[in-house]
Amino acid sequence: MNPDPGEFLSMLTDEEAQALRAAGRIRRWDRGTAVMSEGDTSDWVLVLLEGRVKVSSHTSSGTEVVLAVRGPGGLLGDMSAIDGSPRSATVTALEPITGIVVRDFPAFLETHGRIAVLLMKLVTERLRDSDRKRIEYGAFDTTGRVATRLIELAERYGEKTNSGVRVALPLSQDELAGWTGASREAVSKALRTLRDRGLIETGRRRVVIHDLDGLKKRAR
Repeated sequence: MNPDPGEFLSMLTDEEAQALRAAGRIRRWDRGTAVMSEGDTSDWVLVLLEGRVKVSSHTSSGTEVVLAVRGPGGLLGDMSAIDGSPRSATVTALEPITGIVVRDFPAFLETHGRIAVLLMKLVTERLRDSDRKRIEYGAFDTTGRVATRLIELAERYGEKTNSGVRVALPLSQDELAGWTGASREAVSKALRTLRDRGLIETGRRRVVIHDLDGLKKRAR
């Protein structure tokens, strides 16, 4: 499977990707498996080849907050592997996944300087994305935040059909709530609002976006 645009693996040359594969080994995980656990310390990273994962953390009250969804080409666990600190989030397979496990990632970067620079660019983009989401939480209502997350999923994973853009959604409503910083009830109400406006159609773990431009206007 080709890496998603903008993900770590898509930034590498063929030679660099081959060197990465040679430095690691292929592993597979079933859906629902915790690939990495918050608080653990390890020097290995995972580069996704197939499937999608959620990156999440839990508040002191036990509420799950979904920080990101990563797909093919995504790099996971790099911060802990580089600085030796405990992992800051849990990574869970949303569907069966396959990836390259690379141990002693800092040593790999020392011998591949261009990849180290690309990683800095990737981390910078993550920080910018984090800033954007903080602005959303303060400026957008729940419906706007749900619309924004659906647009993100559509642009990254959407499939064009005669009726619109279809997104096979591996997230439950609880997980979507954790990704938008809202309660499950508020997300359910937001989805109903978007359905009533004819912008989307929802089914079991799928969404069809009938009017992407209209959804983008509601997300502003």
